[in-house]
Amino acid sequence: MQRLKISNISRYFNDLRALSQHRTSSSVTDDLCNQVLVEGKANSRMAILNRPSALNALNTNMGAKLNKLFKAWENDPNIGFVSMKGSGRAFCAGGDIVSLYHFMNQGKLEECKDFFRTLYSFIYLLGTHLKPHVAILNGVTMGGGAGVSIPGTFRVACGKTVFATPETLIGFHPDAGASFYLSHLPGHLGEFLALTGAKLNGAEMMACGLATHYSVSEKLPLIEEELGKLVTDDPSVIEACLEKYSDLVYPDKNSVIHRIDIVDKCFGLDTVEEIIDSLESEASLINDPWCGSTLRLLKEASPLSLKVSLRSIREGRFQTFDECLVREYRMSLQGVSRLISGDFYEVSNFQILNKHV
Repeated sequence: MQRLKISNISRYFNDLRALSQHRTSSSVTDDLCNQVLVEGKANSRMAILNRPSALNALNTNMGAKLNKLFKAWENDPNIGFVSMKGSGRAFCAGGDIVSLYHFMNQGKLEECKDFFRTLYSFIYLLGTHLKPHVAILNGVTMGGGAGVSIPGTFRVACGKTVFATPETLIGFHPDAGASFYLSHLPGHLGEFLALTGAKLNGAEMMACGLATHYSVSEKLPLIEEELGKLVTDDPSVIEACLEKYSDLVYPDKNSVIHRIDIVDKCFGLDTVEEIIDSLESEASLINDPWCGSTLRLLKEASPLSLKVSLRSIREGRFQTFDECLVREYRMSLQGVSRLISGDFYEVSNFQILNKHV
C-alpha cells in the first residue's frame, strides 16, 4: 500500500498547538462552553459554530451541545425554525481530525466511538428534525460540515463557499451521511466527488442540488436580519424570504458540471481500476487538462480508501438515510481501529484546505 503524500504541518498550526498547551483549566472550560454559541431571535434560534482558528472543525463537545440544543428547540412551541452558521472564514471544515488521530494513537477507542456516535446522532437529528432548518454556508464546508447542513431543509451558498469531501486523501472515507447525499446527485457526480475530493464552489453546489439557494456574500447579513424577524414555522414562508435575496448564478466553463458526460462514462464503471483506465483513455483522446488533474487526485488518494468509498456510494444509492449513517458508523470505527489498514493520517483541516481545496 502506497503512503499518502501529506505536507508538513504549517508553522501557524504548530504555534496554535503550543499556545493551547499553556491555557489554564478555566480558559479551557470557557472554550468548551463557547464552541457553539446561540443567538435568540423572535421565533427562531441560530447555532453558531465557534472554533474559527480550527475552521470550526467539529469535536465531541460540539456534537453533544448541538444535540442538546436541537432537541430542546424541537420541543419548544415558541420556536418556529432553526438555523446554523460558522464563525470566521468557514462554515465547518469537517470533524476534528487531529483530535481523532490523537485518540487513535493513545488507544482510546471508546473516545473515537463517542466522537462518531455523537456527531452521527446529531446528523440524524438534523435530517429528521420537525422544524425547518437553514444553513448559511459562508466559507469552507467540508466533510462533516456538509453532514451538519445538507440533511436540513435549506442550504444557502455564496461566492465564498467551498465544498469538498476529501476523506480519501487522508486514508478515510466520505462519512457523516455522505454516502446518502452524494449517491443522490445527478449521474455519477457523487462517485467523482467522493473519490477525488475535488472542490465545488457555491454556483456548482446550486447547480447540482447540494445548495437550495445562492446569494452573493454581501447579502448574507440581510438574510440573517430578515430571518430573525420571521414569526413562522412554515417552510414556504422561509423559502420566500431566502428567494428575496437569491441571485441567479451559473457554473463557469471549466466546471465539472459541464463534464457530466465524461464523469458518467468514467465514474459509472464498476471498479476503481476501470475508472482510472477510462480516464487515462479519455486523456489520450481529448485535450482537456481536467482529465489529468482528476487522475492526479485519484493517484494521491489511499488506494484502499478509493475502493471502500466507491462501494459506500454504490450501497448508499439503495439505502435510507439512517441505514447509511449506521453503515458509515461501523466503517468509521473500522477505519480508526487500524485492524485492516494504517492509512489514516494526522492532517489538519488547514492542510486539507491548502493542499487540495
